[in-house]
Amino acid sequence: MKNTALSEQHSKLGAKMVPFAGFNMPVQYSGINDEHETVRKGVGVFDVSHMGEFILKGEKAIDLIQKISSNDVSKLYDGKVQYAYMPNETGGIVDDFLTYRIDEQTYFLVVNASNIEKDWNWISKYNTEGVEMKNISDQTALFAVQGPKAAEALQSLTDIELARMEYYTFQKGTFAGVANVLISATGYTGAGGFEIYMANEDAQKVWDAIFEAGASYGIKPIGLGARDTLRLEMGFCLYGNDIDDSTSPLAAGLGWVTKFTKDFVNSADLKAEKERGVTQKLVGFEMIDRGIPRHDYEIVDVEGNKIGRVTSGTQSPTLKKSIGLGYVDSAFAKEGTEIFIGIRNQRIKAMVRKPPFVK
Repeated sequence: MKNTALSEQHSKLGAKMVPFAGFNMPVQYSGINDEHETVRKGVGVFDVSHMGEFILKGEKAIDLIQKISSNDVSKLYDGKVQYAYMPNETGGIVDDFLTYRIDEQTYFLVVNASNIEKDWNWISKYNTEGVEMKNISDQTALFAVQGPKAAEALQSLTDIELARMEYYTFQKGTFAGVANVLISATGYTGAGGFEIYMANEDAQKVWDAIFEAGASYGIKPIGLGARDTLRLEMGFCLYGNDIDDSTSPLAAGLGWVTKFTKDFVNSADLKAEKERGVTQKLVGFEMIDRGIPRHDYEIVDVEGNKIGRVTSGTQSPTLKKSIGLGYVDSAFAKEGTEIFIGIRNQRIKAMVRKPPFVK
């Protein structure tokens, strides 16, 4: 089990630690509901240093990323971030990831922790033009400071005007006295905020400074449990649950980051699938009757015929009701459609709802 630079710090703070994607990670501190509310209404800090980071450099770096990415990297400019996925050759998804354009020949890719080795091998396979690749995952720490008070809480630590940063842009600068920190106006909670990248050796100093600066804003450490409930309220996909090597990106609703204006891995087959129309779709749903939907529970129609499966589910701390994501046959994907979740041999009523569940 790998540790992040601050695993010991989390244990000292009383975090419940669990294995996640091969790392020893904090799942909760004060409790999921309390942490969830802290991020929705104030500001909280996630240590997500388990994520993977690659640097791709050289004249042909953009060509390599264009080949492995579903999105159009030529639209990026210095300081801009882009969300995409890597299609595999059989209609599924290798991973979803972020691309940061540092300059014309330098790109920074952020991938999921569970896929670091797989993604590295996948990109390397297509690196036929000698693009310089560097895996800096083990040297890099990442904190997600999320919530409506994030900019105010962090502003005293940097000269970068945080409140003026546009969503999905980034800047490099001095932060908490540490040079060359990358500050990104991104996140996985829908609550606003920043993701902050630094070298492992600076992690403790930056962590301490964030908590000192944010003390008067009620800042708290937040675990992976609340990260999951927050992303689910927004309807954000989690790799390994909602998307994986066998799921169609078009069925998963990722058509918006699938750009057929260029050639990329499996683009011809995906284009043909788009023209045919998908047979299943990933939908959001709210439970009408009591019950919590869990990963892989069956979704059935009123007669009990299987029409799909749950991929993610939880009790929403904000809505005080259960919500979920799941694949259903396309005929049942329309908002307002009544569906049923198989929970302990019972059919529990739910209704298809378009995420985000919390506006």
